[in-house]
Amino acid sequence: MKVLAVETSCDETAAAVVEDGRRVLSSVVSSQTDIHATFGGVVPEIASRAHLELVAPIVGEAMSRAQVGPTDLDAVAATIGPGLVGSLLVGASAAKAYAWSWDLPFVGVNHMEGHLHAAFLEDPGLSLPTVVLLVSGGHTMLISMEEGGGGSVEYRLLGETIDDAAGEAFDKVARFLGLGYPGGPAIDRLATTGSGDAIAFPRGLARQGFDFSFSGLKTSVVRYVRAHPEARLEDVAASFQEAVVDVLVQKTRRAAAETRAKAICIGGGVAANSSLRSRVQEVCAADGLAAFIPSRAMCTDNAAMIGATAWYRLRTDGPTPLSATVDPNLRLPLK
Repeated sequence: MKVLAVETSCDETAAAVVEDGRRVLSSVVSSQTDIHATFGGVVPEIASRAHLELVAPIVGEAMSRAQVGPTDLDAVAATIGPGLVGSLLVGASAAKAYAWSWDLPFVGVNHMEGHLHAAFLEDPGLSLPTVVLLVSGGHTMLISMEEGGGGSVEYRLLGETIDDAAGEAFDKVARFLGLGYPGGPAIDRLATTGSGDAIAFPRGLARQGFDFSFSGLKTSVVRYVRAHPEARLEDVAASFQEAVVDVLVQKTRRAAAETRAKAICIGGGVAANSSLRSRVQEVCAADGLAAFIPSRAMCTDNAAMIGATAWYRLRTDGPTPLSATVDPNLRLPLK
């Protein structure tokens, strides 16, 4: 089964062709980072207009790379939430138009579920139950992926952020430090020449359940730099990053122990962070768990993960009506 998938939930215009939910025949991503860098963040109206211009060429390129035509496809999928409503509408409307004109089923996909399925694309042997740390600019969540009836997968929310998401904190701190946008990669690069032990930034909710809080950490960084203008930015970046990663890894490790998980998986844009990736691998090695660390290309928004999820959803739930609307606040289907 070949699925053409479209992803436009934020500022990447992406399309992919995925076979049987596992084999990526093509994956094309056009980033708008340079467009939004001037503004220090994503401007929704600009993002949706860029999607309008790019979606058809990107879909065409994805199909060309996969060497498929409309008659070779079995379904068309698109992200229907969560995300920016204007951006979502562009991708979903395009996918529905392709599905209708080619007489193919349409599948609406939850963007967050897509990140959960990204790991299966690169390692089909993913063992369940698995604890997934999903970290991005808009979300920070701990989820238990468990086997359901009839070969299905169920999701159980263990914890989430009560204020800023981890990626949002990276962007805000980077903006304050004058590092530009996007903040995550900028801080990651700068931190390589700094000391993570230089400044004792707080670890919010470190020992309290599985929820996260990064707003206080962000404020602490601002206050420290204002009180110590002589501080090396490299040390500030490294110490801030260490504080974020510490909390993420500690809670994920405890969640894996309490749920008796066989593996830990990370996903989302922040999963591309070099410190987080190495720390998760170290913890898994120490605890005898399998570590599923997607490639950096699969951490950021892409349509391949949407195609993989669509294949699964089409088998379990059937097609999505063309009348279905996008939902910028769409929640994961939880157990």
